[in-house]
Amino acid sequence: MSIIEAIILGLVEGITEFLPISSTGHLIVTRSVLGLQGAAIDRDLIIIQGVAILAVCWEFRHKLLQTASTLHSDATARRFVLNLLIAFLPLAILGLLFKKQIEEVLFKPTPVAIALIVGGFVILWAERRTHTERVKNVDQLTAGDALKVGLFQALALIPGTSRSGATIIGGLLLGLSRRTAAEFSFFVAIPVMLAAAAFEIWKARAELATADVTPLVVSCVVSFASALLAIKMLLRFVSRHSFAAFAWYRIVFGAIVLVAVYTGFVRS
Repeated sequence: MSIIEAIILGLVEGITEFLPISSTGHLIVTRSVLGLQGAAIDRDLIIIQGVAILAVCWEFRHKLLQTASTLHSDATARRFVLNLLIAFLPLAILGLLFKKQIEEVLFKPTPVAIALIVGGFVILWAERRTHTERVKNVDQLTAGDALKVGLFQALALIPGTSRSGATIIGGLLLGLSRRTAAEFSFFVAIPVMLAAAAFEIWKARAELATADVTPLVVSCVVSFASALLAIKMLLRFVSRHSFAAFAWYRIVFGAIVLVAVYTGFVRS
């Protein structure tokens, strides 16, 4: 990819990764528009997504450092880490079992558009239900809550669903406050995305050692910076508003993608 394409992909990834609008879906459509195909682009996108999660590590560095430093002595810190691992397992297991089949069938603009639209209506439905806040911060989550959120997160294997969207809406249905649902979706992404990125870097270590990685580095820097802004924006937004605006965005964007596929602007 060129430097301009790298900047575009970095912006798309960083802005959409932590909003409930599906970063994978946006990246699939974006790469189709840019004409970027092949195993190298698949690898680079996973690495770019992995770098975006570093924005979460930076934004919540005090919480993460405090957890790490008190893990040996604080039951709350141990429960928090255990909950992250529990929430990580469903996506990890199902991803290992079905990732290849899902990529072959569903990593295309049309299925992504359908998932975006369906997910938008699910968010609207979830927001219109009576929302009782049972859990007001991430330290109050039980292992059962973490497992249920993890099962919701596993729905993100379907491109266009949105990992953050699935975990946030799942959290709302389970009684988490909006901010808590958003924060836990950030935290639970850390093992998921770092593991995926590290695996891709390890697999391609020989190729990366000899290739021109300048576009990839540029894309990673842009991804980190834009992700950090998106996280701050989302936390500020959900303190005052519902997720309905994101739902309508998903529906409109999904419809636009379907029209683009129908007219041939985007390859199906």
